[in-house]
Amino acid sequence: MTRAPAPSPDSAADWPGKELGLPASGPRSVARFGRRLAAIAIDWVIATVLSLAFFRSGPWQTDPLITLAVFAAVQIVFLLLLNGGVGHIVLRMRVVPVRPAPLGLWRPVVRTLLLCLAVPALIMDKNQRGLHDVLAGTVLVRV
Repeated sequence: MTRAPAPSPDSAADWPGKELGLPASGPRSVARFGRRLAAIAIDWVIATVLSLAFFRSGPWQTDPLITLAVFAAVQIVFLLLLNGGVGHIVLRMRVVPVRPAPLGLWRPVVRTLLLCLAVPALIMDKNQRGLHDVLAGTVLVRV
């Protein structure tokens, strides 16, 4: 009877964010997919309600591009003010730069514009950062 090889110490102890110096769990750990998905759903509902309230084109109708623009505007404003969208804040997450620095203006704008394309958010690296976060130099962490 042969035994399976023991896992190497490096592979057994890998977790999303390890290469970024983040803990495996708890505060400052990389926010997981389910939490991020719930946050974007909250933000999308808010954008839809605002779009219906102010840009209605008919009963319960609005232009999808206007809703997307409202979503982007709310994301950028909240990222600039609170380092996270409303959904992030409700679910105790924040967007932070990978390297210690202020978030600045360009990171929220780049991150949000790429998020609005949807595809970059679905392409993830081994640290569970979407392409929008990789290109903006940010990571979504738990608070």
